[in-house]
Amino acid sequence: METRAMLGFTILLLCCDSFASNAEETFDIRHHLSTVTRYHVVKEKKKNFLASPSIPNQCSPIHLNLVARHGTRDPTKRWIKDMDTLSIRLKSLVKNAKDRGSSLENLPPWLQNWSSPWKGKTRGGYLVPEGEDELYNLGIRIKERFPELFSDNYHPDIYHIRASQVPRASASAVAFGMGMFSGQKEGKHQAFAVATESLANDIMLRFHDCCQNYREITKNQESVVQKLKQPVLDEIKGSLTTRFELNFTLNDISSLWFLCKQEASLFNITDQACGLFTNDEVNLLEWTDDTETFILRGYGNSLNYRMGVPLLEDVISSMEQAIIANKEGHARGSYEKARLRFAHAETLVPFSCLIGLFLDESEFEKLQREETMELPPKPPQKRIWKDSEVAPFGGNNALVLHHCPSNNETKYFVQVLHNEQPMPMAGCGKADFCPFEVFKEKIASPHLKHNYNNICKGKLEQMDNESYTTKLLEMLSWFF
Repeated sequence: METRAMLGFTILLLCCDSFASNAEETFDIRHHLSTVTRYHVVKEKKKNFLASPSIPNQCSPIHLNLVARHGTRDPTKRWIKDMDTLSIRLKSLVKNAKDRGSSLENLPPWLQNWSSPWKGKTRGGYLVPEGEDELYNLGIRIKERFPELFSDNYHPDIYHIRASQVPRASASAVAFGMGMFSGQKEGKHQAFAVATESLANDIMLRFHDCCQNYREITKNQESVVQKLKQPVLDEIKGSLTTRFELNFTLNDISSLWFLCKQEASLFNITDQACGLFTNDEVNLLEWTDDTETFILRGYGNSLNYRMGVPLLEDVISSMEQAIIANKEGHARGSYEKARLRFAHAETLVPFSCLIGLFLDESEFEKLQREETMELPPKPPQKRIWKDSEVAPFGGNNALVLHHCPSNNETKYFVQVLHNEQPMPMAGCGKADFCPFEVFKEKIASPHLKHNYNNICKGKLEQMDNESYTTKLLEMLSWFF
């Protein structure tokens, strides 16, 4: 008996060791790139999730609202310059280490002669071919998933396509349209129009650019974010300095983390800049990115999402118009079936907050009261809010309005698909299929009481701004 027990214990230890090894082996940094995560990585992670069985058979979709982020892009002009600076900086660090007589045995060969792959470029932030494919294929999949909605030929009154004027967003709209409105069997493509608004007036898709109060309060928020990041960067700086015998600065760590994300996302290179960091360090760096997004764009401040009210108003209005058309029996082709919008993480994240995604029911009650939310817990604690899932490249929310006749009574329901997966709504009892009136009254209406001009141009209470910053700093002290 004793021998058998010892054998069982040994097997258990071996299994645990094997499990730990497998967990280590399955760590894929491409799942930890925050908002630089590729869309196919998110899709792959969710591939085993089944479509929601909660939609009754007699229900049919009558309208779709899409809010999508642009696809994968190259670095912006600012970061291109930063990478040029990093190239010079790394050469200086290596030279200084050699002058000190360091052996550099642990130094990766690539680092000693690295040059920025974007060297010489004067422009950036454009959609790359992989980003075009992301949106093109998304268009095909949505058309195949909802054939009832996309069986008509393109007409701007039936399918309204809108994008921000930033080239990567409008290019994403075009790529999506080519997938959506191409004739797969006939080999034909329909021409389609993409509406844009000037950057200075686009309160629908770039509301953050037009909101004066948001710009003002963000100055204080950014200083809080830097205080949050500093202890993490200090810790990692010390580790890397010891590991590679180079005198890294905090700016070096930030730049190398950015390079890691770009290499992994754009070039599928995970053994250069990413190889400098341990898995635990990656988890911490990802957390700082996620928390920055939470504070500056998400639930960290109610202004972040309240300024997206014009977009939410447009979504609700389009659903109401679709319901009227359905009730009145309008002829096919005479009413709008979809509003398709293409913008940025700064659009998708606040909109996700407006409809209460990534919350439990107690947090949703806080949202309705517009209270400051708790920050995402620091690793190794688990958290719901992860940028890689909230707003990857090509990330999207599709709100599908369904008509469900029942006992001679016409009913309408809303399903939210986040990155094409049904999402439980805290404002609807965690259901992913919500009566339209409940969705409107409980989820949307508390926000719709606000007016964009009052939110963004009204007097910003200095005391509220200061107390908010103080509260954030207090929350940060809990982590360190």
